[in-house]
Formats: sequence, structure tokens, C-alpha cells
Amino acid sequence: MSVLTHPINKKWPAQDPTLIQLYSYPTPNGVKVSIALEEMGLAYEAHKVTLSDADVKSPEFLALNPNNKIPALIDPNGPDGDMIALFESGAILMYLAEKTGKFYGSTDRERFEVLKWLMFQMGGVGPMFGQLGFFYRYAGAAIEDPRPRERYINEANRILSVIDKQLADKDWIAGDLSIADFAIAPWIGALGPIGYDAHKVVGWDSFKNVHAYLDRFLARPAVQKGITIPS
Repeated sequence: MSVLTHPINKKWPAQDPTLIQLYSYPTPNGVKVSIALEEMGLAYEAHKVTLSDADVKSPEFLALNPNNKIPALIDPNGPDGDMIALFESGAILMYLAEKTGKFYGSTDRERFEVLKWLMFQMGGVGPMFGQLGFFYRYAGAAIEDPRPRERYINEANRILSVIDKQLADKDWIAGDLSIADFAIAPWIGALGPIGYDAHKVVGWDSFKNVHAYLDRFLARPAVQKGITIPS
């Protein structure tokens, strides 16, 4: 199979099938990959896949990701020169880092340091912050029972404490800038006014290292571009 013969190409046609094809939406999970692609200098096409059922549950998208979540990616020049199709943002970040040899450490020890913080995001930061957004700002905010909101507010505060401590003596979460930062920082940004507007409830002012970290991250030109893709 090629990019042109993959079912997803019927709904989101590739303009240049020799390039990496990104299927995404500018959520914290989505921009992880667009930021990585920009930072790594890889040529790619971005296709906007909205979160509506008409897109993520379409037969075309399900043919690429049966779990109906963005982001997903096709690289026509994968391992051994053959096309590879990927979903799950963490797996995509690891693939791109290994493909380019960038942002993943230069020794086994450094790679495992990056990997453990990437898994920290996948298993903790994303799920907990996402539930905070649901129960604090979005549909779940209408639920009268305060316990779900309290649970995720408290967990977000705890996770920010972990990150703040980790950043006490370093600029980036695993030492040098890495795919772990591409995964974690967008979720921290989602707590702000253009996301969940949850700064006050999670005790944002207490986490000075996190403030500086997010500022450093957002100041990078590749990040500034990546967070807007797909537009």
C-alpha cells in the first residue's frame, strides 16, 4: 500500500505523496507531533481532522486509526524505505525521534530518561489534565457532584508539583530539549486562558519553575509554528 492507495487519501488527499502526511487537530495531543516535525525540520503535509464524528469516526480515518483519535501519521519513507502508518502521539514522537536521531538523547541512559518522562505524560499529565478540562470547563462542569472536579483539580496540582520539582535545576524536563518536552509542555499550556482557564484552581502561582519552562518552550520559533498546525 502507498499513501495514494490508503483509504484515508480519499477524504484527505495528499498533495505530495512523497512527504510525511499528518492527520491532526490543534489540541495538546495534536500539536505534540506538529511541534516535533517543525523542530526536527521534516517536510510534511498537515490535514485537519476535526474531532467531530464525521471525521474521526469516518471509515477513512478509522482505516488509519481504529481508535478514532488524533493525531495519526503516514510516512511514505518508513523503515527499509516502505510506508509506515502510525497512531498514538507517544509512538509517533518516538518514531520521529528515532528516524531523525534528534531530541531523544545520544546514549541509552539518556534515551531512557526521555522515555520515562514521555510515559509520565502519556499515563498521567494528559489523562488527568484532560479530565480536569472536562469536569471544570466543558460538559462535565454541569455535574452537581463536586467530587470529580475536586479529584482532577487535586491531581493536576500534584502533577504540577512533580514537574516543578524536576525543573528546579534544569531548563528541560529530561536535561536537553526532547520529545518529552514536546509532549508535556502543550498540556501545561492547556491549563491557561485559551484552554481550560484553570490556573487559579490548580495553584498556578506556586509553580515558578513551570512558569519559566512554559515561557522558554513557547518562545521557540518552531513551537510557535507547530501549535497552529493544522490551522
